[in-house]
Amino acid sequence: MTKADLADRIQEKISCQKKEAVELVELVMETLKDAIVTEGHVKISGFGNFAVRQKADRTGRNPQTGEAITISSRKVLTFKPSLILKNRINHEP
Repeated sequence: MTKADLADRIQEKISCQKKEAVELVELVMETLKDAIVTEGHVKISGFGNFAVRQKADRTGRNPQTGEAITISSRKVLTFKPSLILKNRINHEP
């Protein structure tokens, strides 16, 4: 599903213009991105939690040469679905 698909579904549900639905989807996405960057986490009840996690330096291997390399630390975004979403995924056709 794409942002355009989301906008189409919103347009159908609330009977608005296509442009308004696209703007709404864009606004929600930008708000989520801003909150994740500034707060480091976003909790959406009934959906799940987005959280920024710090990964430490670690040793890896170059698959072609087998040479050991250091993979630098970085931040990663994680998502943990809510119990409601998990149940819906596992029990609906």
